[in-house]
Amino acid sequence: MQVLQTAFARIKRLMLETDMTETKLTAGTKIVVASHNEGKVREIRNLLRPYGLETVSAAELDLPEPEETETTFAGNAKLKALAAAKASALPALSDDSGLTVDGLGGEPGIYAARWAELPRVEKEIYGQRRDFDMAMWYVNDRLGETEDRRARFICALCLAWPDGQTSVYEGAVEGEMIWPPRGDKGFGYDPMFQQIGATQTFAEIEPEAKHAISHRADAFAKFLADQFPN
Repeated sequence: MQVLQTAFARIKRLMLETDMTETKLTAGTKIVVASHNEGKVREIRNLLRPYGLETVSAAELDLPEPEETETTFAGNAKLKALAAAKASALPALSDDSGLTVDGLGGEPGIYAARWAELPRVEKEIYGQRRDFDMAMWYVNDRLGETEDRRARFICALCLAWPDGQTSVYEGAVEGEMIWPPRGDKGFGYDPMFQQIGATQTFAEIEPEAKHAISHRADAFAKFLADQFPN
């Protein structure tokens, strides 16, 4: 009897989950951009602006940054979005992105930002947490004379709701690592990333042009097709 009751309980739970209507965003919705990275927040806000969403960043809400303990871009994006949604009682959109370099066996991958982390003493001296000039030098130094400089930016977006619902959208853009870095219009590894077939780095092109072709734009196209199909 107990076995049957357990089985029926599981079936009922599955039916409820199946019947759950997925929540969609609408114009005027207030949404948390679950990031403390100013460049990333600015880029996401620009992409969301045409759809009438009111945005507030995790930093503006003074939300803590959860430790990224997952092993994939999608896993970390989901972790951050859920933390922000539950802490703010608002829908939250997170981005976990990184750089994979073929000549480095796929590194730095999900650890791309951590490669730019400064030691605690230097953080206190310089008043900043990360130094991407240092990180870019490290990538190039690790590549050395390696001929294979193919790379890609990967982005996983996660939309989470306070009730725990989540949707994940992934995108990528193919390119190569160039040296020396060029341009000052981007952030992160943009100055040394050049898209396949292009002659300028992501930091040399105008932000609007980058938004149209980036890994984040690819993921956003999937996000928008799902959330704003009309």
